[in-house]
Amino acid sequence: MNKKYLPFLVPALLALLVALWAGLLRLGWTLPSAKGLALAHGPLMICGFLGALIALERAVALNRKWMFAAPLLAGLGWLAALLAPTLPLGAILFALASLVAVGILFVMARREPAIHTLTMLAGMLFWLAANLLWLSGRSIFQVVYGWQAYLILTIVGERLELSRVLRPSKNQQVIFTALAALLAVGTIVTLFDLQLGARLSGAGMLALALWSFPADIAWRNIRHKLPLTRYIAWCLALGFIWLGIGGALNLVFGAQAAGPLYDALLHAVFVGFVISMIFGHAPIIFPAILGAPINFQPAFYIQLALLHFSLALRIVSDLLNVQQGRLWGGLLNEIAILLFLGMTIYSVRQGLKTAH
Repeated sequence: MNKKYLPFLVPALLALLVALWAGLLRLGWTLPSAKGLALAHGPLMICGFLGALIALERAVALNRKWMFAAPLLAGLGWLAALLAPTLPLGAILFALASLVAVGILFVMARREPAIHTLTMLAGMLFWLAANLLWLSGRSIFQVVYGWQAYLILTIVGERLELSRVLRPSKNQQVIFTALAALLAVGTIVTLFDLQLGARLSGAGMLALALWSFPADIAWRNIRHKLPLTRYIAWCLALGFIWLGIGGALNLVFGAQAAGPLYDALLHAVFVGFVISMIFGHAPIIFPAILGAPINFQPAFYIQLALLHFSLALRIVSDLLNVQQGRLWGGLLNEIAILLFLGMTIYSVRQGLKTAH
């Protein structure tokens, strides 16, 4: 196993654990807390965990020393945000991390100026812009659309790249570009008209989810002969369904600042789409970072089923304003993520034993 990247990976995983604890506090579970921890849930998850993990994956792939500053700064950022919650140091470090990450994507886009790399570059620019807005004093409910666009554009750009084996037609590529642009425009509009921007970005999300049906290889791989390929396909397909649901919720309800609908709008995308995609991409990402194979376990389906069942419980409870359902749905979301983390570590260890 390649251990030289662990100093970058471990802080990202610790950020995930702390973010999950903060998420339970935000839901209303009574747990030990520190000042500002509950409010740090979003930045910890998006910047401290996902931002660091995505930047690390890019840095490992391109293998240039300066690129590892991005996951390093993101790891330092979440620590600073917790240890000094009244100071802007955490936000500054996150902004610097995203600036380096933009540089990484510029290198990728110059090497291969294709639609998928330019889409991922646009996503990274949204991460930088959202971090700068947060640093300037904007509230999280205002900047979260930038963070959302960052993750969606990054993931759909990757999916377009990985689906090239299907040879998407020129029309499919043009439609994809238009839909990604709609999401981007809607995100920008939120700076001036939050309601209009949320609905435009919601339309983009729903349309991208529908675009995936004929264009993304995941839908074909659901019946693949290889068990791991089938599992990955289910993760991705369910993620696209939640992206469509998140888009529809944004179209119907518009922007929210707090409350059950705010919880539903965000977590349909951040848990249903993003985390399900992480579940699916982990068998690709972790071997690339650690240089160790993942030994597929049928038990992977337990964490996947629990994630989506509990999210459905949570979203329905949000829409009906049932507090207990929201509490338990959120708790089970986190148990599913912890199961995923534990099973991933176990399967890497099993893969190493098999390899030797």
